Amino acid sequence: MARNQNDSQPSDESRRLRLGVELEQIAEQLRSLARAQDRLHDLYEAVLGRDVDLPVVLQLIVDTAMELVGARYGALGVLDESGEHLHRFIPVGLSEQERADLGEVNLPRGRGLLRHLITHPESLRVDDIAAHPDSAGFPPGHPPMRTLLGAAISTRGKIYGDLYVAERRDGQPFDAHDEALIVALASAAGLAIDDARLYEQTRLDAEQFQRILLPRLPDLRPFDAAAAYRPASTPGRIGGDWYDALLVPDHACAAVIGDVVGHDLEAAAAMAQIRNMLRALLYDQRTPPSVVLAHLDRALEAITDQPVTTACLARIEPAQPGTWTLRWSTAGHPPPLLITPDHRARYLHADPDLPLGVDTAQPRADHTHLMSAGSTVIFFTDGLFEHPKHPIEAGLERLAALATEHAALPLRDFVQTLADHHPSDGHDDMAVLALRTPRT
Repeated sequence: MARNQNDSQPSDESRRLRLGVELEQIAEQLRSLARAQDRLHDLYEAVLGRDVDLPVVLQLIVDTAMELVGARYGALGVLDESGEHLHRFIPVGLSEQERADLGEVNLPRGRGLLRHLITHPESLRVDDIAAHPDSAGFPPGHPPMRTLLGAAISTRGKIYGDLYVAERRDGQPFDAHDEALIVALASAAGLAIDDARLYEQTRLDAEQFQRILLPRLPDLRPFDAAAAYRPASTPGRIGGDWYDALLVPDHACAAVIGDVVGHDLEAAAAMAQIRNMLRALLYDQRTPPSVVLAHLDRALEAITDQPVTTACLARIEPAQPGTWTLRWSTAGHPPPLLITPDHRARYLHADPDLPLGVDTAQPRADHTHLMSAGSTVIFFTDGLFEHPKHPIEAGLERLAALATEHAALPLRDFVQTLADHHPSDGHDDMAVLALRTPRT
């Protein structure tokens, strides 16, 4: 029986259906590439925008990899200096229960397929992990995984680590398209990691430079003194907070705390310049703080770029037996906090004068308060209490409550506690200086 010619050829309708499926597959690949481009753009924006540090960049790389290929799990292993073992492992996608099940498992040692990627730094796509000749199995409690896709990350010609994804959410094995995306991401990730590491090292060097500029408090006996400094938690914010204290020839103790406006190396350098000028001015016997600040302001105007600076300069002078006079002048700075011997806190509010570097013609005032033996006066910068979500008064109240709660601590532990448990958001650097009068 003769066959109809149309029986051996697909119909026009079936050809249209098949073409429609192929076009939809192409369209989905194009959408996937567009998403990949967007995620890579986000990765570069995060690093070039300088608003994340290296751990966040590493987390972002894993998140991006999982999103690009629709993987349930992802991880990034960072090699140690020898390039032979993992010294950091960042897993993503584990549920709370899966994390609990792996609670007793240590950092992966880089065996099995992880070792394969370390020793063979090219992409690896596996449809059945257990069947791979280099597979070493999983530790107890590890979630079951069948498929794996990995690629090496290099920085400056050296293998930095490996990027892994496992288990596509649709249950299918990873394909060549997924592999191309992960390889491209690993290449881009190497550049992003290199930039983040360079920036992190620059920031650490700048912070170290700033810490070197801050003084070590000298022996101030009979006074007790302690200070603490914390850099801003926001990357790139190198501040101008500073403090100093010294004994002056007329048996008084001088103390100052200040904040140069700005968050860069120029602010830190200006801080050192101002501190050194002030030290020289403080050796004038019995010169009131207001006069010293006025002299400093005029000197800054004459020989510097006149950075705007807030400051609080104080002298603790002998008064009647068992009492001391606190004399201070404030240039737009937060008020000192006084802790009495019975651990009560009180701010020494006074109308602040203009910051330094604004108008040298404006007069400056002094303020006084009598201190009993064993009293503590705390000077601090606004980074210790300011929070964008709370009024300034609320931050000051919380700081006073914190000081009251820990007032019985030794002075060194006391200032460390204030710096560690401050009520601010931590996005600005902070300095705190505390002086305690003799108990007798």
